[in-house]
Amino acid sequence: MRLSPHMIHSLRLLWQFTLRGIETRYKGSLLGPLWIVLSPLLTLSLYVFIFGYVFNGRFGVLPDESRTDYVLALFLGLNMIQFFSEVLANAPRAILGSPNLVKKVVFPLPVLPCAQVGIALFGHMISTVLLLIGVLFLGHGLSWYLLLWPVVLLPVVLMGLGLAFVLSSVGAYMRDISQMTGFLTLILMYTSAVFYPISKIHDTFIWSFLKFNPLLHAIELSRHAVVWGLPPNWLALLALYATGVLALLGGWIVFKKLRIGFADVL
Repeated sequence: MRLSPHMIHSLRLLWQFTLRGIETRYKGSLLGPLWIVLSPLLTLSLYVFIFGYVFNGRFGVLPDESRTDYVLALFLGLNMIQFFSEVLANAPRAILGSPNLVKKVVFPLPVLPCAQVGIALFGHMISTVLLLIGVLFLGHGLSWYLLLWPVVLLPVVLMGLGLAFVLSSVGAYMRDISQMTGFLTLILMYTSAVFYPISKIHDTFIWSFLKFNPLLHAIELSRHAVVWGLPPNWLALLALYATGVLALLGGWIVFKKLRIGFADVL
């Protein structure tokens, strides 16, 4: 498949805007890019103390699960939540914060929300490298199921793109949508089995609702592949791909319909 000159130009712009966003985020700070590593580790330390030591949390998947195994599984869940948290926080301002670019007829507008996903994905990958090092040296080691982790990550990125398209386009018309994203992040975090095993809610009425949360299944599938070295739930993986594709298509339709009025509301 040969890419058209327009697509190549758009991809180059996406790469440039992603790099610029990463540089801008840490520009002027004392520690600079080190915050990419420090921020998730500090957050992890807080939650490990609360849920690992105060509440003595366990996932109970491995028969010989140690506190380190719990920490690694918790880190993976928090890393996934952080990816969506950054998309939720920054996507609503993607169009709103670039009026000069939006009013240019030749500028490919989808680059703006896609760049926000790229920036969030960069931080996610850095944290994942830390996670893999921890699993290799402190956990049960890496298994062949790790090869399935990119397969699990792809639909998660598709969902992130769909979410970014919707939030960026709606955010251009509703300026206060950014105020809701923090609360939405909390909802995702506590309904996605980040701190507790799915088995704890599987036989309760809550499961009737939470089983439709795709992020919950993405975190569980990722833990199987990366931390626990267990085979995936193929049905859950198939459902995750269906959700990712539908989210991307739905987000693109919303973006395409609303982009007509972007220049008028900015």
